[in-house]
Amino acid sequence: MLVFKFGGASVKDVEGIVNLGKVVGKYKAEQLLIIVSAMGKTTNALEKLTKAYIEQTDDIQTIYEDIKKYHYNILAELFEPAHPVFNEVANTFVEIDWMVEDEPHNDHDFIYDQIVSVGELVSTRIVNAYLNKEGSKSQWLDVRGYIHTDNTYREGIVQWDKTCESIQKDIPALLEKGMVVTQGFLGGTSENFTTTLGREGSDYTASIFGACLGAESVTTWKDVPGILNADPKIFDDTVKFDELSYTEAIEMTYYGASVIHPKTIKPLQNAKIPLLVRSFYHPDESGTVIKESAAHIFEKPVIIIKQNQVLLSLATRDYSFISEDHLSDIFGRFARSHVKINMMQTSALSFSVCFDYKEEKFKKFLASIDQDYKVKYNTGLTLVTTRHYAADTLKSLTMGKTVLLEQLSRNTAQVVVK
Repeated sequence: MLVFKFGGASVKDVEGIVNLGKVVGKYKAEQLLIIVSAMGKTTNALEKLTKAYIEQTDDIQTIYEDIKKYHYNILAELFEPAHPVFNEVANTFVEIDWMVEDEPHNDHDFIYDQIVSVGELVSTRIVNAYLNKEGSKSQWLDVRGYIHTDNTYREGIVQWDKTCESIQKDIPALLEKGMVVTQGFLGGTSENFTTTLGREGSDYTASIFGACLGAESVTTWKDVPGILNADPKIFDDTVKFDELSYTEAIEMTYYGASVIHPKTIKPLQNAKIPLLVRSFYHPDESGTVIKESAAHIFEKPVIIIKQNQVLLSLATRDYSFISEDHLSDIFGRFARSHVKINMMQTSALSFSVCFDYKEEKFKKFLASIDQDYKVKYNTGLTLVTTRHYAADTLKSLTMGKTVLLEQLSRNTAQVVVK
Protein backbone atom coordinates (compact mmCIF):
# COMPACT_ATOMS: atom_id res chain seq x y z
CA MET A 1 0.00 0.00 0.00
CA LEU A 2 1.41 3.38 -1.08
CA VAL A 3 0.62 6.97 -0.15
CA PHE A 4 1.21 9.69 -2.76
CA LYS A 5 1.00 13.41 -2.08
CA PHE A 6 0.78 15.99 -4.87
CA GLY A 7 1.36 19.64 -4.03
CA GLY A 8 -0.27 22.69 -5.55
CA ALA A 9 2.43 23.19 -8.18
CA SER A 10 1.78 19.72 -9.59
CA VAL A 11 -1.93 20.43 -10.21
CA LYS A 12 -1.78 24.13 -11.07
CA ASP A 13 -3.16 23.67 -14.59
CA VAL A 14 -4.61 21.16 -17.06
CA GLU A 15 -1.18 19.84 -18.00
CA GLY A 16 -0.39 19.18 -14.35
CA ILE A 17 -3.58 17.21 -13.76
CA VAL A 18 -3.00 15.18 -16.92
CA ASN A 19 0.55 14.48 -15.74
CA LEU A 20 -0.75 13.38 -12.32
CA GLY A 21 -2.99 10.92 -14.13
CA LYS A 22 0.00 9.51 -16.00
CA VAL A 23 2.07 9.19 -12.82
CA VAL A 24 -0.58 7.34 -10.80
CA GLY A 25 -1.53 5.29 -13.87
CA LYS A 26 1.80 3.48 -13.50
CA TYR A 27 0.69 2.17 -10.10
CA LYS A 28 -2.70 0.67 -10.94
CA ALA A 29 -1.57 -2.66 -9.53
CA GLU A 30 -0.93 -1.03 -6.12
CA GLN A 31 -3.31 0.04 -3.41
CA LEU A 32 -2.90 3.79 -3.68
CA LEU A 33 -4.04 6.65 -1.44
CA ILE A 34 -3.61 10.03 -3.17
CA ILE A 35 -3.47 13.29 -1.21
CA VAL A 36 -3.84 16.52 -3.17
CA SER A 37 -3.23 20.15 -2.22
CA ALA A 38 -5.11 23.19 -3.49
CA MET A 39 -4.30 24.07 -7.11
CA GLY A 40 -1.45 26.45 -7.84
CA LYS A 41 -1.67 29.62 -5.75
CA THR A 42 -5.26 29.01 -4.66
CA THR A 43 -4.41 29.00 -0.95
CA ASN A 44 -2.82 32.44 -1.31
CA ALA A 45 -5.90 33.68 -3.16
CA LEU A 46 -8.23 32.26 -0.50
CA GLU A 47 -6.11 33.91 2.21
CA LYS A 48 -6.57 37.20 0.35
CA LEU A 49 -10.33 36.53 0.21
CA THR A 50 -10.37 35.76 3.94
CA LYS A 51 -8.62 39.05 4.74
CA ALA A 52 -11.02 40.99 2.50
CA TYR A 53 -14.01 39.35 4.20
CA ILE A 54 -12.74 40.02 7.72
CA GLU A 55 -12.02 43.66 6.84
CA GLN A 56 -15.25 43.91 4.78
CA THR A 57 -13.52 45.56 1.82
CA ASP A 58 -15.20 46.22 -1.53
CA ASP A 59 -13.22 43.62 -3.49
CA ILE A 60 -14.58 40.47 -1.81
CA GLN A 61 -16.66 39.37 -4.80
CA THR A 62 -13.93 40.27 -7.33
CA ILE A 63 -11.38 38.09 -5.53
CA TYR A 64 -13.90 35.29 -5.12
CA GLU A 65 -14.96 35.36 -8.79
CA ASP A 66 -11.32 35.17 -9.91
CA ILE A 67 -10.83 32.05 -7.77
CA LYS A 68 -13.92 30.38 -9.21
CA LYS A 69 -13.03 31.40 -12.78
CA TYR A 70 -9.57 29.84 -12.43
CA HIS A 71 -11.08 26.48 -11.45
CA TYR A 72 -13.92 26.56 -13.97
CA ASN A 73 -11.47 27.28 -16.81
CA ILE A 74 -9.58 24.11 -15.87
CA LEU A 75 -12.85 22.17 -15.66
CA ALA A 76 -13.89 23.38 -19.11
CA GLU A 77 -10.72 21.99 -20.67
CA LEU A 78 -10.91 18.62 -18.92
CA PHE A 79 -14.62 17.73 -19.06
CA GLU A 80 -17.74 17.95 -21.20
CA PRO A 81 -20.22 20.60 -19.94
CA ALA A 82 -22.69 18.00 -18.63
CA HIS A 83 -20.13 16.21 -16.44
CA PRO A 84 -21.32 15.98 -12.80
CA VAL A 85 -18.02 17.41 -11.51
CA PHE A 86 -19.29 20.91 -12.38
CA ASN A 87 -22.10 20.54 -9.84
CA GLU A 88 -19.73 18.99 -7.28
CA VAL A 89 -17.39 21.98 -7.52
CA ALA A 90 -20.27 24.48 -7.44
CA ASN A 91 -21.69 22.82 -4.33
CA THR A 92 -18.26 22.99 -2.69
CA PHE A 93 -17.94 26.72 -3.35
CA VAL A 94 -21.32 27.18 -1.65
CA GLU A 95 -19.48 26.77 1.68
CA ILE A 96 -17.83 30.13 0.98
CA ASP A 97 -21.08 31.68 -0.28
CA TRP A 98 -22.80 30.91 3.02
CA MET A 99 -19.96 32.40 5.06
CA VAL A 100 -19.45 35.68 3.20
CA GLU A 101 -23.19 36.45 3.36
CA ASP A 102 -22.91 36.84 7.15
CA GLU A 103 -21.02 39.29 9.33
CA PRO A 104 -17.47 38.10 10.16
CA HIS A 105 -17.06 35.86 13.20
CA ASN A 106 -14.85 37.25 15.99
CA ASP A 107 -12.42 34.33 15.72
CA HIS A 108 -10.40 35.15 12.61
CA ASP A 109 -8.52 31.85 12.72
CA PHE A 110 -11.85 30.01 12.59
CA ILE A 111 -12.89 32.04 9.54
CA TYR A 112 -9.55 31.32 7.89
CA ASP A 113 -9.95 27.56 8.18
CA GLN A 114 -13.54 27.49 6.91
CA ILE A 115 -12.68 29.54 3.79
CA VAL A 116 -9.15 28.42 2.92
CA SER A 117 -10.04 24.71 3.23
CA VAL A 118 -12.26 24.98 0.16
CA GLY A 119 -9.14 24.97 -2.06
CA GLU A 120 -8.35 21.34 -1.23
CA LEU A 121 -11.99 20.26 -1.39
CA VAL A 122 -12.31 21.64 -4.92
CA SER A 123 -8.95 20.38 -6.23
CA THR A 124 -9.64 16.82 -5.08
CA ARG A 125 -13.09 16.83 -6.70
CA ILE A 126 -11.46 17.74 -10.01
CA VAL A 127 -8.57 15.25 -9.72
CA ASN A 128 -10.88 12.42 -8.66
CA ALA A 129 -13.25 13.09 -11.57
CA TYR A 130 -10.36 13.20 -14.03
CA LEU A 131 -8.88 9.90 -12.84
CA ASN A 132 -12.25 8.17 -13.24
CA LYS A 133 -12.70 9.75 -16.67
CA GLU A 134 -9.35 8.32 -17.73
CA GLY A 135 -10.18 4.81 -16.47
CA SER A 136 -8.39 4.80 -13.11
CA LYS A 137 -11.10 3.74 -10.68
CA SER A 138 -11.00 6.30 -7.89
CA GLN A 139 -13.10 7.33 -4.93
CA TRP A 140 -13.27 10.81 -3.34
CA LEU A 141 -12.92 10.95 0.44
CA ASP A 142 -13.61 13.84 2.81
CA VAL A 143 -10.54 13.87 5.06
CA ARG A 144 -12.36 15.86 7.74
CA GLY A 145 -14.09 12.69 8.87
CA TYR A 146 -10.78 10.86 9.36
CA ILE A 147 -8.15 13.29 10.63
CA HIS A 148 -9.57 14.45 13.95
CA THR A 149 -8.11 17.54 15.62
CA ASP A 150 -8.77 19.82 18.55
CA ASN A 151 -10.15 23.33 18.08
CA THR A 152 -6.81 25.04 17.48
CA TYR A 153 -7.75 26.70 14.22
CA ARG A 154 -4.98 27.26 11.64
CA GLU A 155 -2.86 24.66 13.43
CA GLY A 156 -5.10 21.80 14.47
CA ILE A 157 -3.50 19.35 16.90
CA VAL A 158 -4.15 15.81 15.70
CA GLN A 159 -5.95 13.43 18.07
CA TRP A 160 -3.92 10.40 17.09
CA ASP A 161 -5.86 7.55 18.69
CA LYS A 162 -9.19 8.68 17.27
CA THR A 163 -7.62 9.46 13.88
CA CYS A 164 -5.92 6.07 13.50
CA GLU A 165 -9.07 4.28 14.62
CA SER A 166 -11.15 6.05 11.93
CA ILE A 167 -8.54 5.51 9.20
CA GLN A 168 -7.99 1.83 10.00
CA LYS A 169 -11.72 1.16 10.21
CA ASP A 170 -12.68 2.33 6.70
CA ILE A 171 -9.71 3.02 4.43
CA PRO A 172 -8.30 -0.51 3.85
CA ALA A 173 -11.64 -1.72 2.47
CA LEU A 174 -11.89 1.32 0.19
CA LEU A 175 -8.38 0.76 -1.15
CA GLU A 176 -9.26 -2.80 -2.14
CA LYS A 177 -11.82 -1.33 -4.56
CA GLY A 178 -9.50 1.21 -6.19
CA MET A 179 -7.59 4.45 -5.64
CA VAL A 180 -8.70 6.90 -2.97
CA VAL A 181 -8.31 10.67 -3.44
CA THR A 182 -8.46 12.95 -0.42
CA GLN A 183 -7.35 16.36 0.79
CA GLY A 184 -4.12 17.44 2.40
CA PHE A 185 -3.85 20.18 5.03
CA LEU A 186 -7.33 19.65 6.55
CA GLY A 187 -8.85 18.10 9.64
CA GLY A 188 -12.16 18.17 11.47
CA THR A 189 -13.29 18.89 15.02
CA SER A 190 -15.80 16.98 17.12
CA GLU A 191 -18.30 19.77 16.33
CA ASN A 192 -17.82 19.12 12.58
CA PHE A 193 -15.94 22.36 11.93
CA THR A 194 -12.96 22.38 9.58
CA THR A 195 -9.42 22.91 10.84
CA THR A 196 -6.16 23.26 8.96
CA LEU A 197 -2.85 21.71 10.02
CA GLY A 198 -0.62 24.70 9.20
CA ARG A 199 0.61 26.01 5.85
CA GLU A 200 2.11 23.33 3.59
CA GLY A 201 0.48 20.75 5.87
CA SER A 202 -0.37 18.28 3.09
CA ASP A 203 2.93 16.47 3.65
CA TYR A 204 1.89 15.98 7.27
CA THR A 205 -1.46 14.57 6.10
CA ALA A 206 0.38 12.02 3.98
CA SER A 207 2.52 10.93 6.91
CA ILE A 208 -0.54 10.58 9.16
CA PHE A 209 -2.25 8.26 6.68
CA GLY A 210 1.00 6.41 5.99
CA ALA A 211 1.69 5.80 9.68
CA CYS A 212 -1.89 4.75 10.53
CA LEU A 213 -2.12 2.39 7.55
CA GLY A 214 1.39 0.95 7.83
CA ALA A 215 2.18 2.00 4.26
CA GLU A 216 5.12 0.57 2.36
CA SER A 217 6.25 4.13 1.68
CA VAL A 218 5.02 7.71 1.42
CA THR A 219 5.96 9.71 -1.68
CA THR A 220 5.65 13.46 -1.94
CA TRP A 221 5.80 14.66 -5.57
CA LYS A 222 7.51 18.03 -5.99
CA ASP A 223 8.73 20.39 -8.71
CA VAL A 224 12.33 19.64 -7.70
CA PRO A 225 14.33 16.42 -8.34
CA GLY A 226 14.51 15.61 -4.62
CA ILE A 227 15.86 17.30 -1.52
CA LEU A 228 18.60 19.77 -2.40
CA ASN A 229 21.20 21.35 -0.16
CA ALA A 230 19.74 24.81 -0.86
CA ASP A 231 16.86 26.55 -2.62
CA PRO A 232 17.53 26.40 -6.39
CA LYS A 233 15.59 29.66 -6.82
CA ILE A 234 18.30 31.40 -4.78
CA PHE A 235 21.45 29.34 -5.42
CA ASP A 236 22.78 28.08 -8.75
CA ASP A 237 25.11 25.30 -7.62
CA THR A 238 22.75 23.08 -5.60
CA VAL A 239 23.26 19.34 -5.18
CA LYS A 240 20.66 16.64 -4.58
CA PHE A 241 20.79 14.16 -1.72
CA ASP A 242 20.07 10.57 -2.77
CA GLU A 243 19.51 9.58 0.86
CA LEU A 244 18.99 11.36 4.16
CA SER A 245 18.44 10.05 7.66
CA TYR A 246 15.25 10.87 9.53
CA THR A 247 17.35 12.87 11.99
CA GLU A 248 18.93 15.09 9.35
CA ALA A 249 15.58 15.65 7.64
CA ILE A 250 14.01 16.67 10.97
CA GLU A 251 16.86 19.12 11.59
CA MET A 252 16.44 20.62 8.12
CA THR A 253 12.67 21.05 8.43
CA TYR A 254 12.98 22.42 11.96
CA TYR A 255 15.22 25.20 10.68
CA GLY A 256 12.84 26.03 7.85
CA ALA A 257 13.65 23.89 4.80
CA SER A 258 10.42 24.26 2.83
CA VAL A 259 10.51 21.02 0.83
CA ILE A 260 8.86 19.08 3.67
CA HIS A 261 6.44 20.18 6.40
CA PRO A 262 8.20 20.07 9.82
CA LYS A 263 5.72 17.60 11.35
CA THR A 264 5.99 15.10 8.49
CA ILE A 265 8.98 13.02 9.53
CA LYS A 266 8.24 11.94 13.11
CA PRO A 267 5.15 9.73 12.43
CA LEU A 268 7.04 7.96 9.64
CA GLN A 269 10.17 7.54 11.75
CA ASN A 270 8.09 6.00 14.54
CA ALA A 271 6.55 3.55 12.07
CA LYS A 272 9.86 3.03 10.18
CA ILE A 273 8.24 4.02 6.87
CA PRO A 274 10.52 5.65 4.25
CA LEU A 275 9.62 9.04 2.81
CA LEU A 276 10.43 9.57 -0.87
CA VAL A 277 10.72 13.04 -2.39
CA ARG A 278 10.44 12.79 -6.18
CA SER A 279 9.92 15.04 -9.19
CA PHE A 280 6.54 14.98 -10.91
CA TYR A 281 8.32 16.31 -14.00
CA HIS A 282 10.61 13.25 -14.06
CA PRO A 283 8.63 10.48 -12.34
CA ASP A 284 11.04 7.72 -13.36
CA GLU A 285 13.91 9.27 -11.39
CA SER A 286 14.51 8.03 -7.84
CA GLY A 287 14.64 11.41 -6.07
CA THR A 288 15.58 11.39 -2.38
CA VAL A 289 14.71 8.70 0.16
CA ILE A 290 14.55 9.54 3.87
CA LYS A 291 15.00 6.53 6.13
CA GLU A 292 16.53 5.37 9.38
CA SER A 293 19.87 4.01 8.21
CA ALA A 294 20.73 6.56 5.55
CA ALA A 295 24.30 7.83 5.71
CA HIS A 296 25.55 10.89 3.90
CA ILE A 297 28.84 12.76 3.67
CA PHE A 298 28.03 16.45 3.34
CA GLU A 299 30.35 17.71 0.64
CA LYS A 300 28.36 20.94 0.54
CA PRO A 301 26.61 22.65 3.44
CA VAL A 302 22.84 22.71 3.79
CA ILE A 303 21.68 26.33 3.47
CA ILE A 304 18.21 27.43 4.59
CA ILE A 305 17.00 30.99 4.01
CA LYS A 306 13.96 32.37 5.85
CA GLN A 307 12.81 35.81 4.74
CA ASN A 308 10.43 38.26 6.45
CA GLN A 309 11.79 37.70 9.95
CA VAL A 310 11.43 39.84 13.07
CA LEU A 311 14.17 40.10 15.70
CA LEU A 312 12.70 41.00 19.08
CA SER A 313 14.60 41.73 22.29
CA LEU A 314 13.02 41.77 25.74
CA ALA A 315 14.43 43.25 28.95
CA THR A 316 12.97 43.57 32.43
CA ARG A 317 11.64 46.99 33.38
CA ASP A 318 13.59 47.04 36.65
CA TYR A 319 16.93 46.16 34.99
CA SER A 320 17.11 42.83 36.83
CA PHE A 321 18.73 39.76 35.29
CA ILE A 322 16.75 37.58 32.88
CA SER A 323 16.07 34.69 35.24
CA GLU A 324 14.55 31.24 34.80
CA ASP A 325 11.24 32.66 36.05
CA HIS A 326 11.33 35.34 33.36
CA LEU A 327 12.14 32.78 30.68
CA SER A 328 9.29 30.54 31.85
CA ASP A 329 6.89 33.48 31.61
CA ILE A 330 8.17 34.56 28.18
CA PHE A 331 8.00 31.06 26.69
CA GLY A 332 4.48 30.66 28.05
CA ARG A 333 3.41 33.82 26.25
CA PHE A 334 4.95 32.61 22.98
CA ALA A 335 3.15 29.29 23.35
CA ARG A 336 -0.23 30.90 24.06
CA SER A 337 0.22 33.20 21.06
CA HIS A 338 1.19 30.24 18.81
CA VAL A 339 4.40 32.02 17.79
CA LYS A 340 7.21 29.63 16.82
CA ILE A 341 10.74 30.73 17.66
CA ASN A 342 13.32 30.20 14.91
CA MET A 343 16.35 31.35 16.92
CA MET A 344 16.94 32.64 20.44
CA GLN A 345 19.74 34.00 22.57
CA THR A 346 19.90 35.19 26.16
CA SER A 347 22.24 37.54 27.97
CA ALA A 348 22.28 38.89 31.51
CA LEU A 349 19.76 41.65 30.82
CA SER A 350 17.95 40.68 27.63
CA PHE A 351 16.36 37.80 25.73
CA SER A 352 16.37 37.95 21.93
CA VAL A 353 14.25 35.87 19.58
CA CYS A 354 13.84 35.61 15.83
CA PHE A 355 10.57 34.40 14.32
CA ASP A 356 8.36 34.70 11.23
CA TYR A 357 6.68 38.09 10.92
CA LYS A 358 2.90 37.72 10.62
CA GLU A 359 1.40 41.12 11.20
CA GLU A 360 -1.81 40.27 13.05
CA LYS A 361 -0.22 37.62 15.26
CA PHE A 362 2.79 39.86 15.97
CA LYS A 363 0.61 42.80 17.04
CA LYS A 364 -1.31 40.57 19.44
CA PHE A 365 1.88 39.19 20.94
CA LEU A 366 3.37 42.67 21.27
CA ALA A 367 0.27 43.91 23.08
CA SER A 368 0.43 40.96 25.48
CA ILE A 369 4.05 41.54 26.52
CA ASP A 370 4.64 45.27 26.16
CA GLN A 371 3.33 46.17 29.63
CA ASP A 372 5.66 43.82 31.50
CA TYR A 373 8.90 44.06 29.49
CA LYS A 374 10.88 46.64 27.59
CA VAL A 375 10.64 45.69 23.94
CA LYS A 376 12.82 46.48 20.92
CA TYR A 377 12.39 44.90 17.50
CA ASN A 378 13.41 45.02 13.83
CA THR A 379 11.35 43.64 10.95
CA GLY A 380 12.15 42.79 7.34
CA LEU A 381 15.14 40.64 8.29
CA THR A 382 16.54 37.38 6.92
CA LEU A 383 17.54 34.30 8.92
CA VAL A 384 20.32 32.24 7.35
CA THR A 385 20.80 28.75 8.77
CA THR A 386 23.74 26.61 7.63
CA ARG A 387 24.16 22.95 8.53
CA HIS A 388 27.62 21.33 8.22
CA TYR A 389 29.08 24.75 7.59
CA ALA A 390 32.56 26.06 6.97
CA ALA A 391 33.91 29.51 7.81
CA ASP A 392 34.12 30.57 4.16
CA THR A 393 30.46 29.60 3.67
CA LEU A 394 29.34 31.93 6.45
CA LYS A 395 31.52 34.72 5.11
CA SER A 396 30.04 34.48 1.61
CA LEU A 397 26.46 34.32 2.90
CA THR A 398 26.81 37.43 5.09
CA MET A 399 28.97 39.52 2.75
CA GLY A 400 27.56 43.03 2.32
CA LYS A 401 24.93 42.50 5.02
CA THR A 402 24.62 43.75 8.59
CA VAL A 403 24.73 40.87 11.08
CA LEU A 404 22.32 41.53 13.96
CA LEU A 405 22.58 38.19 15.74
CA GLU A 406 24.85 35.17 15.32
CA GLN A 407 24.87 31.72 16.91
CA LEU A 408 27.22 28.83 16.20
CA SER A 409 27.20 25.22 17.34
CA ARG A 410 29.17 22.18 16.17
CA ASN A 411 26.96 21.43 13.15
CA THR A 412 24.73 24.48 12.75
CA ALA A 413 25.26 28.21 12.29
CA GLN A 414 22.43 30.74 12.40
CA VAL A 415 22.76 34.39 11.46
CA VAL A 416 20.11 37.12 11.41
CA VAL A 417 21.01 39.69 8.78
CA LYS A 418 19.70 42.93 7.38
